Amino acid sequence: MTSQRRRILVTSALPYANGHIHIGHLVEYLQTDIWVRFQKMRGHDCRYFCADDTHGTAITIRARQEGRSEEDVIAEMSDAHQQDFADFDIVFDHYASTNNPSNRALCEDIWQHLREQDMVVERTVSRLFDAEAGSFLADRFVKGTCPKCGAENQYGDSCDHCGATYAATDLLNPVSVLSGSTPQAKDSNQLFVRIEKLHPFLEEWTQSGDHLQPEVANYLKGHFLNEPLRDWDVSRPAPYFGFEIPDSPGNYWYVWFDAPIGYIASCKEWCDAHGEDFGQWWGTHTDANDATEIHHFIGKDIQYFHTLFWPAMLKVAGYKLPTSVRIHGFLTVDGEKMSKSKGTFVAARTYLKHLDPAYLRYYYASKLNHRVDDIDLNLEEFVHKINADLVGKVVNLASRCARFVEGERLAQPQQPCSALTVLGECKQRVAQHYEQGNFAAAMREIMAVADQANEFIEAEKPWVLAKDPEQRAALVATCTQGLLIFWQLVIMLGPVLPRLLEKACNLFGVDKATWDSAILGHTVGTFKHLMQRVDGKAVAAMINETASNEPNTADPAAAANNAAADSSLPALGGEPLAPTIAFPAFQDVDLRVARITHAETVPKSNKLLKITVHLGGDETRCIFAGIAKAYKTEDLLGRLVMVVANLAPRTMRFGVSEGMICAAGPGGKDIFLLSPDSGAQPGMRIS
Repeated sequence: MTSQRRRILVTSALPYANGHIHIGHLVEYLQTDIWVRFQKMRGHDCRYFCADDTHGTAITIRARQEGRSEEDVIAEMSDAHQQDFADFDIVFDHYASTNNPSNRALCEDIWQHLREQDMVVERTVSRLFDAEAGSFLADRFVKGTCPKCGAENQYGDSCDHCGATYAATDLLNPVSVLSGSTPQAKDSNQLFVRIEKLHPFLEEWTQSGDHLQPEVANYLKGHFLNEPLRDWDVSRPAPYFGFEIPDSPGNYWYVWFDAPIGYIASCKEWCDAHGEDFGQWWGTHTDANDATEIHHFIGKDIQYFHTLFWPAMLKVAGYKLPTSVRIHGFLTVDGEKMSKSKGTFVAARTYLKHLDPAYLRYYYASKLNHRVDDIDLNLEEFVHKINADLVGKVVNLASRCARFVEGERLAQPQQPCSALTVLGECKQRVAQHYEQGNFAAAMREIMAVADQANEFIEAEKPWVLAKDPEQRAALVATCTQGLLIFWQLVIMLGPVLPRLLEKACNLFGVDKATWDSAILGHTVGTFKHLMQRVDGKAVAAMINETASNEPNTADPAAAANNAAADSSLPALGGEPLAPTIAFPAFQDVDLRVARITHAETVPKSNKLLKITVHLGGDETRCIFAGIAKAYKTEDLLGRLVMVVANLAPRTMRFGVSEGMICAAGPGGKDIFLLSPDSGAQPGMRIS
């Protein structure tokens, strides 16, 4: 536990009550949950608040279509959202709704402060009206051509292509998302907040301190703060599902006004329910709440609201300002936008039908950093990364050691291996990465130690020691070190993989793990299975369920089968030369010298051998090679070979192949490994 206990309030953007959670949404909620779990493991008083965003025209339209009330729609969606979150191990301290008395009261309070400080102005504006739907259109219910750059299919408030913001009436060729009709301009009396009056404050707050990532601060400076800030339209005319503005009958607060106030309302409800002092958490400015940190996690598509309008509202009303607004990028799948037709627009519930949530938690963690970068869910890499990192390195460490020492009491090793000695410094670095939100760097640190630990176990071979009763002491010493390392790896992975941590606690008899929990003196319990490998067929089934009837190009199982088929094509001899390629294309192939350190037969295959090669340093690869009829496993050990080292991993029926060993010949018994001269060293590049 750290020496000084912090009080930390955390929020994620509120999910909209008109749709189900999908894997794109989960980037943010998993990112936030991991950060919160880390803070709690460190012993800090960290609380995670969220709520359903429930107001707006879309809710009314859906309720009409389904013949029920808006309240019924949002109640059903709230239950569905919370179940999805819970099943992905996302834990909130309180989950509320923006359509409740607490939020209404806070909206009225903040509105009163805006009025008192002459921040509100009323004027007649022209808004887009959908005659077929009988409703004025919210900005996100209009699409058209950007008036600044000409990009098509852009929403009515901002352009994803050039970043420009504008009024929906400025869109070229506007179309209503609700009905598909062309909306018409119609006058409406609107209320605006004049945030330009806070320009000096907003410039100072966004451009100083560590409130925002540098790229976000620069974006605001270059796109908004370099000119007068336009007034913020915060009202919508009836009919509108939301809170009616007390001093402006017939007008309702726009959803973007009351939604972020839902952060405060959720916190206040929790305080009221648990006897906590709201003033210490998010009340109006006091010495008591100065010590409270407030961290918002949001996507880059809503940074405009959270970095300009939101701090302006808090400043005027006297509430505590955010310590940081942590902004992440979008999710792509296989390098493209999520697509229903390709099966990559996957709902959270669909994912859960086929795959363990731990897989996605780890994959996202391995990609997320502290910058505003998009992350890509590469389905082939997803399978390989989980199987190689979590199953092949971390879980494998426990399965290779625990069974041999069940019932043994773990003692301090007399001669710790290198992987055990580096754990202290590793944990410090991992903690810093977690704190900064650089989860990808944390995962790399953890897996580097896992590699070292597995090399130690591979060298000591406890499965061999176990066969000799006279080697019992050496067996216990080896397995103890392996399990001590495994425990610390799982502690560091705990924020990402809470279920794995819970299973490890059961194995070692730990009641509740903290960042500093140790297992020295604990007795090893009965080993039980910790995690299954990812089945490529399950990934394919998930994609197929999501996809339309169009051809599914994102089927990783099919890709793996094709790759396996390619590897068994008949031989090179007698084939004509391939078409000429340019020299840069050849340079893209990374050929390396490697030494074979292990070889074994593959069950149910008379062709393949499973080969482990060493590429120098800590780099090893597992490669399936079709040379079983030409070579015996014992004849391969120590042999130098040529390897294509940057070939994308291939998921085969027998496992994942991480490269290709170069050979020539027609196949079968007539195949010949290409070997460099004996003076070459593993890792040398072949050119």
